[in-house]
Amino acid sequence: MSASQSTLTSTPSKHSTGLAEPRWGNLALFGGIAFSALFTFIIWAFGDRLTAFVKPPDQGPFWYYWQLASPTTFTRLVAWGSYAVHQLIAWGLIYYAQTRVKTYTRGLHPVNVAALGLNATMIIWHVIQSHLTYDGLAQDVSIFTSQGSVILMLVWIILMENNRRGMFFGKRVPIGKRIIDAAKRYHGYAFSWAVIYTFWYHPAENTQGHLIGFFYMFLLMVQSSLFLTRMHVNRWWMVTQEVTVLAHGALVAVQQAGGDPKTATWPMFFFGFAAILVVTQLYGLGLKRWIILAVTAAFVVFTFAFYAGRGLGKLDEVIRIPAIEYLAALLLAGIIGAVVGIRGLLTRRART
Repeated sequence: MSASQSTLTSTPSKHSTGLAEPRWGNLALFGGIAFSALFTFIIWAFGDRLTAFVKPPDQGPFWYYWQLASPTTFTRLVAWGSYAVHQLIAWGLIYYAQTRVKTYTRGLHPVNVAALGLNATMIIWHVIQSHLTYDGLAQDVSIFTSQGSVILMLVWIILMENNRRGMFFGKRVPIGKRIIDAAKRYHGYAFSWAVIYTFWYHPAENTQGHLIGFFYMFLLMVQSSLFLTRMHVNRWWMVTQEVTVLAHGALVAVQQAGGDPKTATWPMFFFGFAAILVVTQLYGLGLKRWIILAVTAAFVVFTFAFYAGRGLGKLDEVIRIPAIEYLAALLLAGIIGAVVGIRGLLTRRART
């Protein structure tokens, strides 16, 4: 979903059709963005109807409020069945692309059209389903699983992009090629799960947090549908996918705090994700050195100016999210390395 897969070639596809022309890739991308905006608007416009569904009492910050007070077997089957259909078909399309298509195109492969159609259909169905049976997956699983799936995706991108843009100010962390190759090869399956699982976790509510969250999920579905195309690895589009979480995280935190500055956590999300942009993501855009330095200097000045008013004692908020993500990226590298090593050992033993 983010970086090109080094295990695949970049030669013209043997399956090229009229869809291989660049204009089809551009149409898919900008059409997908327009579709995302349209359905975010639809969720906003019709979301007030969902107040008719009775929710349980709010049980605090670690409780997901938007679920039925009295779920039934049927409402659960609809939610989990819809998720399962969406997920399994998406994984099947990725597998088909990796095993049958294999090559990049400047336009679209037929499998990209199928993926775009799948995601568009499931978006439409989820909006309808929310107004019929309401519940998503939240009824049966913790809110931390939804948040954790997105964090996993962001951390995986940091790891996967290490050899191209570095991890810290353009400098690479010495991570083995086999680990990076494995992260690239299987990232589509992991990212597909992260996006689709999170998408089906939430009913189509029209709160501020839900709206920007759904718009973000829709953009990620567009990206996940464009595998093996040049648009999929466009560096500006890729960074846009990463940076959008800054707005989402900050706005959700503002909503949860209810305007109370004592409980406001939005600066941690805003400045934390902005710090990752400055430390890591800027270096993948091919910008001139002076531009990177100017953006970095502006971030430092603005951060200190803001915390001079908020309290310099809270300046540690800026490093919390980056620290978690970078440590998690290194942990993920270790896990993937262990899996790759065990797989290699088992393969060698099987041959002897």
